[in-house]
Parts: sequence; C-alpha cells; structure tokens
Amino acid sequence: MSKANINTSKFLSYILRHEPESIGLSLDTEGWADIEELIRLANASGNTLTLEQLFSIVENDAKQRFSLSGDKKNIRAAQGHSLKTVHLDLTEATPPAHLFHGTAERFMESINSKGLLAQQRQYVHLTENRDTAIETGSRYGKAVLLSVDCQSMASEGHKFYQADNGVWLTLAVPPAYISVIG
Repeated sequence: MSKANINTSKFLSYILRHEPESIGLSLDTEGWADIEELIRLANASGNTLTLEQLFSIVENDAKQRFSLSGDKKNIRAAQGHSLKTVHLDLTEATPPAHLFHGTAERFMESINSKGLLAQQRQYVHLTENRDTAIETGSRYGKAVLLSVDCQSMASEGHKFYQADNGVWLTLAVPPAYISVIG
C-alpha cells in the first residue's frame, strides 16, 4: 500500500472506530457510514479521499480493517470500536481451542492480575496468527505472545464472536485462561 493510502487508512480507522464526529460524520448503530457523506466530509476537513482510493484501501488492506455493504454504498470498521453507540451485529461463534494475543511486556503485571480487558474498545481482540499477535504487541513495546485457552473459556460460558475480517472478539479474558508463550 502506498504511503498516502497508509495515512488515509489510519485516518479511516480513526474516524470509523473512534471519532466520526470529528469531521461531522454520523454512524448508524452497527457502525455503517454512507460512503458519499464520508468522502464529502473527509475532503471538507482537509483529508483528501476519493471513491477509487477508498475502494483500493478496503481491497488491499492486509488486515481487512474495513467492510463494505453489499451495495457498496456504506462502509464500517470491521472491529475495534471505542464508540459505545456502535454495536456490530455479530453472531456468537465457536472459537478454535487456542487463540493468540500480542501485548507489550510493560502490561504483563496488570494482565497477570486482571486478565485481558477491552479497555477503551468494546472487545478483546484475539487472532489465530502468532505473527499478527507479535506484530500487534510490538507496537507498544517489547512484545509478549499470549495464548488463550478458548476451549475452556467457551465451555465455562464465555462468548466469542468473529468479525468480518476474521479477528476473534470476546468481552474479557480472565488470567486463568492465559499462558505466556514468549
């Protein structure tokens, strides 16, 4: 992805996950934004965005952060919302036996005592890909790879969901289900 598209992708993540009102955009209760309105408001706020660029970002984003509606008139972030007004219509799903979470070493004391918490987001994000987890953890410092015993969690009533982009979501992961891998 070009540097311009990387910057625009970050802008879209910020707007569609956290601060749509910063450009005057409204999201519906499932996080959908009208693409024409998004482009108009982005450009009015000094963030150049075209329909072709938006479609290119959605198509070429390796993490598939964005979803388009079937008619391609609306867009939303696949997951990661901090907005309490957005509730993705996710169906409960059976996760694999284990999933991974990447974090920074400096957060381990809190994780050991409280587990993984959604913090400002709606869900804890988990992945089937070790490398993705390590990459995510390294954004915040020295990476630590955690394994989550999803099979035990699910058998004890914890719910899991899978976002459009394959990221696994759950409300929290208690410490008893977490193992440090590296």
